[in-house]
Amino acid sequence: MASIDFKDDSAVVIIGSGAGGGTLANELCQKGIKCVVLEAGARQSPQSFVNDEWKSFGQLAWLDPRTTSGTWRVAKDFSGLPAWICKTVGGSTTHWAGASLRFQEHEFRAKTVYGELKGANLLDWPVTLKELEPYYAKAENKMGVTRTNGIPGLPGNNNFKVMYAGAKKLGYKEVHTGNMAINSQPRDGRGRCMQLGFCFQGCKSGAKWSTLYTEIPKAEATGNLDLRPESHVVRIDHNEKGLVNGVVYFDKDGKEQRQAARVVCVAGNSIETPRLLLLSDSHMFPDGLANSSGQVGRNYMRHMTGSVYAMFKDPVHMYRGTTMAGIIRDESVFNPRRGFVGGYEMETLSLGLSFMPAFLDPGAWGAEYASWFDNYTHMAGMWLVGEDMPRETNRITLNSAVRDKWGTPVANVHFDDHENDIVMRNHAFTQGERVYQAAGATKTYRTPPYPSTHNLGSCRLSANPRDGVANKWGQTHDIPNLFISDGSQFTSGGAENPTLTIVTLAIRQADYIARQMTERAI
Repeated sequence: MASIDFKDDSAVVIIGSGAGGGTLANELCQKGIKCVVLEAGARQSPQSFVNDEWKSFGQLAWLDPRTTSGTWRVAKDFSGLPAWICKTVGGSTTHWAGASLRFQEHEFRAKTVYGELKGANLLDWPVTLKELEPYYAKAENKMGVTRTNGIPGLPGNNNFKVMYAGAKKLGYKEVHTGNMAINSQPRDGRGRCMQLGFCFQGCKSGAKWSTLYTEIPKAEATGNLDLRPESHVVRIDHNEKGLVNGVVYFDKDGKEQRQAARVVCVAGNSIETPRLLLLSDSHMFPDGLANSSGQVGRNYMRHMTGSVYAMFKDPVHMYRGTTMAGIIRDESVFNPRRGFVGGYEMETLSLGLSFMPAFLDPGAWGAEYASWFDNYTHMAGMWLVGEDMPRETNRITLNSAVRDKWGTPVANVHFDDHENDIVMRNHAFTQGERVYQAAGATKTYRTPPYPSTHNLGSCRLSANPRDGVANKWGQTHDIPNLFISDGSQFTSGGAENPTLTIVTLAIRQADYIARQMTERAI
């Protein structure tokens, strides 16, 4: 691993080491470009991961204070935890389930296809599916996504078999064990999935793709990466020309440091990325960096979500095997005859018994509710995930009334469901219940949204600078050597789990940054 001097202004500084930041770092390092990666969390490993839901939550989750507002259920049930994401080297690629799906063509043209939708701030992406297809292919190969590149799918556990049986009886066609970035056979120096069932707690076998033990070590091996864990960034500096030139952070000993930079790439996810831009205001940028449009922090999306659980006469043991062991994709199409635009996926899900009281239905009580825990081994579960609508009023702002341990204002996450989100969720609840009823369920349970695991938008890409924060390459409109490198780039949310698209954009962005540096344009 390299050791880059604090005053070395030739390096690319990347803030965050997850799907966007970790991938970008490796891609740039492989091209011979020096990178400093500043990661707020500590470095774990498959050996240090804990197969225990609550202990792992304390080990990996981002637990710094945040506040919430708005009418969404999460603000009521989890007011201090709007998002279930990670603060660790590898970011939320340590926590994700592995589902890796390409966006569909129409989802890149939401405004054109969906039309004007009251209360939504729809916009077409400045990049098309056709432009991204070769990068999607590179990402799928890098991550080892099943059902691509000749890689077989994972086996189906009982949770999947129950869902599959009901889906087929309803006439659904696209039902399988998913496109997963989890090795179904040994690949890339890592073994196959051992079906341990603790996908959210960090993969102890290393079969699941994570930048922690794929991209980061490969970047370190080039001699071009300086990874600094437990480095909490509080400000991005700029010079008199308005170009960013350094990053200020607190190291693991609580000491303030400043790393000089030629290029800065922010990959802190859709909450911390806009927060950092807003914290970096100055006389030249009074509303925060890259915010001449006023769009920094706006258009936050978290996907339409919910869950359906079902009870069966015979045991299911849904917790055995991969957490997301299968998918129904038929409802992800654009079909406004259902009463809403966009679409959704139905994916198998299981929560550990210790998590169930916190997340099944917070605040619920009584014998009927307790019967679900008594019959935990007889339960099957699915997660509903669909495209929510971007809204200018759904946004990340600074809450100066609450400060973190470094003395900076925390992020406030405001969210109100759009009417389209509510109609879609109700349709998904109904279809999920029908799937389980067709499979012989004795009863079903609708579960409200959990803290957000898919955090999107808030620094969106746009063709016109007035509509967003960055151009088609993630390069901010206002500052040419400042880039957005995570899910906050998303112009619309799509129905699909976002990680594959984040990795795809990072690979493409690395090519662009390298060209721009070679041409001395940045």
